Amino acid sequence: MRLFRSFAILIASLVFLPATFVQSKNQTRADKSPATATADAAALSHDLSGVWMPYSIHMDGIDENARPPLTPWGQARFDAASPLVGPRAVPGKENNPALHCEPEAVPKSLVLPNPFEIVQASGRMFMFFEQYHLWRTVWADGRPLPKDPDPSFLGYSVGKWEGDTFVVDTIGMNDKPWVDSYGNPRSEQMHLTERYRRLDHDTLEMQIIMDDPKAYTKTWINPPQRFKLEPNWEIAEFFCVVDEENVYGDAVRKPAGVAPK
Repeated sequence: MRLFRSFAILIASLVFLPATFVQSKNQTRADKSPATATADAAALSHDLSGVWMPYSIHMDGIDENARPPLTPWGQARFDAASPLVGPRAVPGKENNPALHCEPEAVPKSLVLPNPFEIVQASGRMFMFFEQYHLWRTVWADGRPLPKDPDPSFLGYSVGKWEGDTFVVDTIGMNDKPWVDSYGNPRSEQMHLTERYRRLDHDTLEMQIIMDDPKAYTKTWINPPQRFKLEPNWEIAEFFCVVDEENVYGDAVRKPAGVAPK
């Protein structure tokens, strides 16, 4: 009888063991799920990698309606600009520096309807713009902005995390490119701030803030713009060739700007 009872207990244990194991496993999953989800969300919030594309109808990242008043220097530069778009555009009279293959640079390259790719590495972030095949370095190793950088098209950029927002500060830019397609200027005194936040896996939010006391009487604060992740895209070759730009201008751009009779 003792042998029979022992055998019965063994059989019962084998019968209920799988159910007990499954229940324990499910409880473990349930216990770990919130923590795992939180860890995944935290990792995603500090990961801006990928190819990003704006799909807004307008270049929402820089809102001309939010532009503060121009200084006398800024107004003179604005009046001398003949843009490709907008009410001031005159076919054949445009003088956008990009028509001579000068880089659009920042902040304009950030809002044009072309993709850019973000690659994060130790102590830095790279941004690769499809248009004109520009690449930009944002230092994220804790270094401060230089005190007297040599002016350049892209300037000198450093970035840091503030919670789930990656803040990029750039100084040391020259005054050659426009900040948008409407001819608004930038000077060597500009301090550009970009605030990046990943809202979810497929959505990146960016806000542009421009402080340029030589060109504008106040800080130009723009509304956030959103970008969509394109995981299957690759940055294409896109160079500016002066001869090709001139042929396109004569054959397409200038005729398209003339109203039909």
